Amino acid sequence: MSNKTIAKFSGFVISLAAASVIFSGCAFVASKTEQPALNPHYGPPTVTGKIKSKDITESSGLAASRCQNNVLWTHNDSGDDAFIYGINASGDNLGTWRVPNAKNNDWEDIAAYKDKGGKCFIYIGEIGNNKPRGSDHTVYRIPEPLVTPDNASSTRKDPLFTANAETVLFSYPDYDQDAETLMVNPKTADIYVLTKRISGPAGIYRVKPNFGGQDVQKADKIAEISVPAIPNGLLTGGDISPDGRRVIICDYAQAYELVLPETAANFDDIWKQTPEIVNLGERRQGKAVTYNVDGTSIFATSEGRNAPVIEAKRK
Repeated sequence: MSNKTIAKFSGFVISLAAASVIFSGCAFVASKTEQPALNPHYGPPTVTGKIKSKDITESSGLAASRCQNNVLWTHNDSGDDAFIYGINASGDNLGTWRVPNAKNNDWEDIAAYKDKGGKCFIYIGEIGNNKPRGSDHTVYRIPEPLVTPDNASSTRKDPLFTANAETVLFSYPDYDQDAETLMVNPKTADIYVLTKRISGPAGIYRVKPNFGGQDVQKADKIAEISVPAIPNGLLTGGDISPDGRRVIICDYAQAYELVLPETAANFDDIWKQTPEIVNLGERRQGKAVTYNVDGTSIFATSEGRNAPVIEAKRK
């Protein structure tokens, strides 16, 4: 083997090792001196229960209902069909719903929204990179199903059905990207998609909620964001608080909160703020995080069967 061949092989091994570290479900802070203190506004994380539904194997997104107390919505990653699942903080099964007029090529996140008339919706992000060729991405919207005690017996084999999904189609203005974070602004209904990057900060893109149209809109890139971890843009989930003043985002290991200054009138000023770490405890591969119905807690889940439901309460 020549020296040139050996050098190439060594470089490949080093790259492969680095990739295995990145995708092992861990995010590492650059150094102790750079690591910010934990967010003082949250208590320690607690496991409130474990997901009991056998149909939920990869909780990839999480959203707390804005109309129903103690109702969390989740979905599986790619490989599942177009199903959403209701659970509570204890991980109990609240029901399984198929979403008509929707496909799950690579659903990555889910968000909850309450309009000015008090009607609640669920948004689902078909925003991952496991999709047919093409640069278009889809956000689905459905009226939030009403959870009743009778729903708990439903499963993927015998599901309930939501109303037909409405869609928004979008593409990126620069180049096609992977994303796993979907948010909806509770004040403006604007949709935010945060990309997942290994090589630098995550991009922040805004999508107008033009549901029902057939045109593909160009998302607006409004900012970039780095979290205090390596990689600094490997974001896997997020949410906007019900009052529209805070944002929680996560990677595989931690969560990070940004707070809009009291003097700020423009929501997008929040992306200029410094993220503070919110400890979510041990997660096998954390991809989902949400504020609860009134913003007093953060909930998170992890991939895998019987994954824990984790809560960090705001002090």
